[in-house]
Amino acid sequence: MSAIRLADLLRAELTKTRTLPATWIALGVASAANTVLALLAATDAVRLAGQDGPVAIGQLGTLMVAPVYVFAAIAVFAAGSEYRAGQLRVSLAAVPDRHRLAAAKLAAVTAACLLAAGPAILPGHLVQPVADPASLLAVYLLLGLVGYGFAVVASGVVAPLAVLFVTPVLISPALRGSLPDVVRFLPHEAALSLLGLPADPATALSRTGGLLTLVAWAGLSAGAGWAALVRRDA
Repeated sequence: MSAIRLADLLRAELTKTRTLPATWIALGVASAANTVLALLAATDAVRLAGQDGPVAIGQLGTLMVAPVYVFAAIAVFAAGSEYRAGQLRVSLAAVPDRHRLAAAKLAAVTAACLLAAGPAILPGHLVQPVADPASLLAVYLLLGLVGYGFAVVASGVVAPLAVLFVTPVLISPALRGSLPDVVRFLPHEAALSLLGLPADPATALSRTGGLLTLVAWAGLSAGAGWAALVRRDA
């Protein structure tokens, strides 16, 4: 078993992710949502009510980055789906070195997110060019890694997906007025700051601050996932 190369493990993990139906569903929905939002932003055909009057779709950061939370399901399912029906035990039987397995899983999900982010973003970018595509790519990758680590820690997909969706919709808005210094460091708010679309000036970080905050969240989550895989019973 020790003769299994890291490259072989990486290939196996990528194959697993590629063959999961959830991967293609998440990619398709994220790509379609980005395209529709870009079309609405480009035509300015729809405006939503705001405190100071109608607001253009393209100015609503939370709405414009919403597809990333569908996209993050790729990483969440890549990690969390193995805990169903004891599939992880099979992986550990084949690869007893948990650190090697953890390294392969993290490398594979990083590669999968990078490979999938292009098709998720590109159609919308062609309709309405994104001002900073590199930052948007970073948001997709880093929030994907946040979801990945959370899925390993939670040993499943339901809790990570619920938190990823609920945080920007309910938690951030509810705490924005009373705890802005806390909210600005949440992953969602950091992503908006990185893209230059903060939901509220009171919770805005600089673009660099948003990037560093997201990197910290991704590193913390991925590190927690690594530790959980290495130390916890399957």
